[in-house]
Amino acid sequence: MKHVMIFAVMLAIVSCKQNPAETVEHKELVKAHTEMKTAHEAMTLEHDAMSDNHDQMIAAHKNIENDSLHLKMEKEHKSLLLKHQDLIDEHTALLSKHEELELKHASGNITLEEMKKEHETMASEHEKMDKEHQSLKAEHAKIAEEDKKMMLEDTEQTKE
Repeated sequence: MKHVMIFAVMLAIVSCKQNPAETVEHKELVKAHTEMKTAHEAMTLEHDAMSDNHDQMIAAHKNIENDSLHLKMEKEHKSLLLKHQDLIDEHTALLSKHEELELKHASGNITLEEMKKEHETMASEHEKMDKEHQSLKAEHAKIAEEDKKMMLEDTEQTKE
């Protein structure tokens, strides 16, 4: 009888232990991951638009021979695209790390405190990357506007 009682107490203790994946904190982690993925998708779409813009820029500049200003603009734009691609690659790695964190926590391989600490670090990295993305996006808009002005000036000069 004593063994049955000990077994019942042990069963009660084990069954009362909450699944880490069902905690509020884990659900917040999953929500943050979804937000990171959404930001990543937007970043990737904006990068694709920047690349398309670069291709259009190159095509528009083909008719302009030996114009060092346009060549400089193309070089700056290409450099910006490479920086942006590096950022996307870093963010992809961050998303993978975050997904691993979710799995480790859901399986109970790390404590709630460890999960929170790692998540805070990753959230900070994500925020830093998002700021860098916004900066690159603004720089791209500036380059695109400068190129547009230069192309208008070139068009006006050829009309004269």
